[in-house]
Amino acid sequence: MTCVDTGTTRGLGHTRPRALTWAAVIVCLLLTTWEAAYAGGATDAGRTAGGLTDIRLGMSADFTASARALGIELYRGAMAYLLPVNAAGGVNGRHISITTYDDRYDPDLAIANTLKLMDRDHVFALFGYVGTPTMNRTLPLLRMHQEEDFYLFFPFTGANTNRIPPYDQFSFNLRASYDQETRGLVDHFIGVHRTRIAIFYQNDAYGRAGWGGVRSALAKHGMEIAGEATYRRGTPFDQSYDRQVAIMQKIGPDAIICIATYPAAAGFVRDMRNRGVDTPIATISFVGSEAMLGLLSTATGTSNRNYTARLVSSQVVPSYFDDSIAVARDYRKAMDHNRASLMPPDSVLSPNGKQPEHPYVPLEYSFTSLEGYLDAKLFVTILRRMGSAPQRSDLAATVMSLGEFDLGMGQALSFGGSTGRRQASDQIYYTVVKDGRFVPFRDSEWEEWAKP
Repeated sequence: MTCVDTGTTRGLGHTRPRALTWAAVIVCLLLTTWEAAYAGGATDAGRTAGGLTDIRLGMSADFTASARALGIELYRGAMAYLLPVNAAGGVNGRHISITTYDDRYDPDLAIANTLKLMDRDHVFALFGYVGTPTMNRTLPLLRMHQEEDFYLFFPFTGANTNRIPPYDQFSFNLRASYDQETRGLVDHFIGVHRTRIAIFYQNDAYGRAGWGGVRSALAKHGMEIAGEATYRRGTPFDQSYDRQVAIMQKIGPDAIICIATYPAAAGFVRDMRNRGVDTPIATISFVGSEAMLGLLSTATGTSNRNYTARLVSSQVVPSYFDDSIAVARDYRKAMDHNRASLMPPDSVLSPNGKQPEHPYVPLEYSFTSLEGYLDAKLFVTILRRMGSAPQRSDLAATVMSLGEFDLGMGQALSFGGSTGRRQASDQIYYTVVKDGRFVPFRDSEWEEWAKP
């Protein structure tokens, strides 16, 4: 086994080698030792499901740290779909399980988790990874294991890293990209004459992916980013963001696009409004809209300010309250019916038996758990196409031969085609907060935000 680490160049999603941290080196050496000791007798149980009673998926995500709402809700949504499938006998008699590891949104932990999932747990496929920095560091491992036909399905990120060579061959996406989300926000803001657009972003691969999307979208209009402010990954909600607000006040933009996680986005919005700045602010899908709203709602209760005015969030799945969409109805029913059984294992949420200082309170519904539900539904669709003895070596060909399909979203989805497409959906939805929840923001409603 060779241990590698990659970084990401600014805004482009390309990778370059760099030194591993000592922690990652130790992890790799331990796992390499384990692999050498057991390689002679180990069987790749996940490569073919012919002798298995279940099909194991492997998921590395944040379940205990700053972005835990994303990992937990994505898992809950996936299980809301899988539990009824398993109760009905599974797929061709095989139940589907998800083996989970907590990476705390830390790339080094994600590397270690991925090696365990592939080399020790022999999962059938990787599934539902959360975040750009973690995904970027694990993609080289898929390339190293390409002879074993490991693939990453439906990561919760819109970064380009797994959408362009060389790593596009090892991953499949359901959701639209960050480039598409940021392009839509830029186009809508410019359409209402808000042309000076600034950006607040996480200072890592995730933030740079969004930064690159904003820059490219503005360049198509012959414009540049008006200014920028950054924050460090893991910065909590209760920290002051006055420094970033001061930068924005100096810039004086017409609109701000946030490439952030929910604690930082909520803290930034709170401090912007506390300083009397009412500039329209946009967030993208990775923010975790409902978790952000929960923090802003709590802050509203103590300050009497409206922190959700002029706040728009782009989404990559439709509104879960839209009853004209079949999958929205099915999703809510599944979440309601299985609510008590959807949480990740206690061993993941409370490592070493240590209870978190602030226990996580599950969301009733969210765009994140709806995405997890759709991810699981699509993977089950793929498995059903694979017959009674699915093998990892057949996964890519099966996906690329799906043709057009509908998951109940009211739109045709597809992989393959003349371009070798590995992203099923291009659809972007816009939402704003009304009566304490996110609702669709129609194209005609953007005019209300037109610059005087």
